[in-house]
Amino acid sequence: MIKVARKGAAVASVSLAVCLAAAACSSSSSSSASGSSTSSSSAATPSISISSLNRTFSAMTTLKPLAAEGKGNVAAILPDTVSSARYTEFDAPYLTQGLLAAGLTPSQFSVQNAQGSDATELSDAQAAITKGATVLIMDPLDSGVGAQIESYATAHGVKVVDYDRLTLGGSRAYYDSFKNVQVGTLIGNGFVACATAEGVSKPNVLVMKGAPTDNNATLFAQGYDAVLAPLFSSGKYVDVGNPAGTWDPPTAESEFQQAFTAHKNINSVLTPNDENAAPIITYLQRKGIKAKTFPVTGQDATLVGLQNILSGYQCGTVYKPIYLEAQAAVALAMYLRAGKTPPSALVNGQTLDSTSKAEVKSVLLTPEWVTPSNMNSTVIADNFVPAQQLCVGQYVAECKAAGISV
Repeated sequence: MIKVARKGAAVASVSLAVCLAAAACSSSSSSSASGSSTSSSSAATPSISISSLNRTFSAMTTLKPLAAEGKGNVAAILPDTVSSARYTEFDAPYLTQGLLAAGLTPSQFSVQNAQGSDATELSDAQAAITKGATVLIMDPLDSGVGAQIESYATAHGVKVVDYDRLTLGGSRAYYDSFKNVQVGTLIGNGFVACATAEGVSKPNVLVMKGAPTDNNATLFAQGYDAVLAPLFSSGKYVDVGNPAGTWDPPTAESEFQQAFTAHKNINSVLTPNDENAAPIITYLQRKGIKAKTFPVTGQDATLVGLQNILSGYQCGTVYKPIYLEAQAAVALAMYLRAGKTPPSALVNGQTLDSTSKAEVKSVLLTPEWVTPSNMNSTVIADNFVPAQQLCVGQYVAECKAAGISV
């Protein structure tokens, strides 16, 4: 996956070099159409749009002039390795790939993981600023530490891009994520479609949530609660319970077991991601629950989540093409590092910080609901999960039925 993307980026880089040498690219990359600020030098500020982001990372190479103009380092700080495996498997390598393609050298950026510790995330940010970071790409473990980091950064003249999660009460320059209420809407609609397809005539639903300290979890819940509310009100569905919420899979399993023991009528569960769903599905299997009889939802398109979908134990998952999110974050960082305004073709929305009541300029990307019918054209086509990893053992036949070939 990475090798292919880098090859594409290299080809684009060569093309860019030839184009610049011929002075043919400057007019097409002018900032006048995008609303970016003009460069203090004679060269025009390069401009990219959301639609130019792709699997090859070729759009990143157009940012190389910004690398030459910018000052200081870029530091990316990811939150943990528990709430989602994505941070290690995808975000870190994609951010690295994007920063390199945009023209930074390995000594001009860093990508770290706080390993679930607020203290570590704060100290990593402070250390990065001490070492010369002028821009932080930061995914906060929670808004408390996020606001601390952003206050420290502001005091030291450092710009921050909130990555994936918004820091409530923060002072970041931009926010880069997916349309998170839409993520929840997809989960809710996916649950409804699944309950119908599996013949669950009267869903008695346990509605679970992510960690209450994560603003994304709140937004996801807004989406699926809006889908389920009229069904609960009409009596078509029964709202059995709403546990406190967590991103820790063992805790999610414990929450589910307690509710399932107390309410024997539970016949379906809305879970906000694949990691929380996986141990719940294993627990249900131990209880003798058969495939395609007990709706369970998910998010993040993990390997285990996709396999649970293929085997009929999970309804679907929300796929978020992280390679697009990482590239958008890199682009924002490159503009900020060079003292430029990101183009409006990239910054396509605003997000309300409900604590400060401020509207935050945002890059908002579109998620997708994945089932066996479109798995091959989404996560497999993007090589997000390679077919060779997915289609093993008992899942070979299911992959073939879904049109996925190894």
